[in-house]
Amino acid sequence: MSSDIKTLNNEQLKSIQKILIIQQKPFGDILLNTGYFEELRRHFPEAQIDYLIQKPYKTILEDNPYLNNLVLMDKNKGFKKLITIFKTIHQIRKTGYDLVIDQLRGTSSIRFVAFSGARWKLGWKLKPKKRMGFTFNRWNWVYNLAVPKGETRYYARWKFDLLQPLGIKEVEHNIYYHVKPKSFEFIKKWLEKAGLNQRPFIAFSPGTPVRKKQWDLDYYAQLADMIRQKLDMHVVLLWGPGEKDDVEYIKSRMESEPFIAPPTTFNQAGALLHSALMLITNDGGINHLAVSQEVPSISIFGPKSNPIKWCAWHKPIHPYMKDFNFKNFEDNRFNISPEQVFNKVTELIKIIDSKNVN
Repeated sequence: MSSDIKTLNNEQLKSIQKILIIQQKPFGDILLNTGYFEELRRHFPEAQIDYLIQKPYKTILEDNPYLNNLVLMDKNKGFKKLITIFKTIHQIRKTGYDLVIDQLRGTSSIRFVAFSGARWKLGWKLKPKKRMGFTFNRWNWVYNLAVPKGETRYYARWKFDLLQPLGIKEVEHNIYYHVKPKSFEFIKKWLEKAGLNQRPFIAFSPGTPVRKKQWDLDYYAQLADMIRQKLDMHVVLLWGPGEKDDVEYIKSRMESEPFIAPPTTFNQAGALLHSALMLITNDGGINHLAVSQEVPSISIFGPKSNPIKWCAWHKPIHPYMKDFNFKNFEDNRFNISPEQVFNKVTELIKIIDSKNVN
């Protein structure tokens, strides 16, 4: 622990009875916060620990055993957004939190921290910026407990660094997401209908709302054919809202016949992954979902994302593919060929087999 970081003494820590964690969105980032929840609960066993989240993302946390309540806010725009902000601030102040932990550390979370009324306000301390001869403090004054961002590492592990003022250190952990029994039942029925309940398959999730993160769809099709022809395994194409066209395109470009998953919720997607040998996907929330379920995965990164931060690379069952010298933001092939990914698939199968034997 750095000596220049303010830490709370035992008496101050004991006075903390209500804690609010803030990060309203998106799916993947919220899921990556869950890695430290168990340890936070261990240090504050009797405290009320709540989480501020936008309603569309509540599925990530609604069954989390380490939280007491979710502070839900609507996802609005314009004047309605302003009303939502005021209502949320009122709710926070009414609850009377002793400690607010700002995981987002952006303009959308600053207002909730600044007007929370909490005695302790914990967040990242950012370096001041200079523009046009002026120095901007970047809202550091809002926090009376602040931690400088250290060296970049896997985000779920990095989150522990922020908890230093509370005397919390990183422990062995995994991110947490509860897949409901009804989701397993839904997927079980689909697998039986598709004839996949007794047949090995690899799941692909090629869609993403960020197109510059999406590996070339033709490459996905070529990789799927390799898996079917060389490994005699089936491929299931998993998709989310707005991604159906992507999987239909991949199917149209394949020589073999893939399975297209039914429309699924995020929770149902988690259930499907449990039946898959592994997941192959872009950098994004679905890969974090695989990590939370301890399902092996291969994530393919383009030039805009850093796998050191966004991939659980420290775990052998979650390798990534990236050419760090590739800087062409317009080429979604990422200088990563289907053959290269196929080789990684065979390597990962050996790791999976060795774990099953042991």
